[in-house]
Amino acid sequence: MNRLDKFDCAILTALQADGTLSIAGLSEKIGLSSTPCWKRVKRLEEEGYIESRVSIVNRHKVGLPVTVFVSVRTTEHDEKWLARFAAAVIALPEVLEFHRMSGEVDYLLKVVTTDIDGYDRFYKKLIKTAQLSGVSSAFSMEQIKFTTALPLELISHGLPA
Repeated sequence: MNRLDKFDCAILTALQADGTLSIAGLSEKIGLSSTPCWKRVKRLEEEGYIESRVSIVNRHKVGLPVTVFVSVRTTEHDEKWLARFAAAVIALPEVLEFHRMSGEVDYLLKVVTTDIDGYDRFYKKLIKTAQLSGVSSAFSMEQIKFTTALPLELISHGLPA
């Protein structure tokens, strides 16, 4: 992969804020003519810097207001067990994020659901997926910050133009 320059970071920052920008709008926003801007966007897509372009749906409006962080502990740590567990968890539509952790918790899941009963239905499906030694749930009371934008300014200092 090529190293990102300031224009690449500007393109990525602008597209994170508005994935619907046209090439003309994007090129105007970052100060680059349309053809070089289009070529950079294509390269960033081909090299995997841009994975996809999506719409962010308001979870409250669609009836999924409850967010739960689920900590999972297990005594099983072999690859075969993990492959089965990961496949089962990935197949659960309520799971937005699934992380293997260091420390006392083995896995952390970010789950959205309709209500407490919806979470109970999810929990019953989760515990059927594999042998687990502990499951702990923390319900989010209020989402104070939410973003999907990566802080590219952390890497953009000192990049070539």
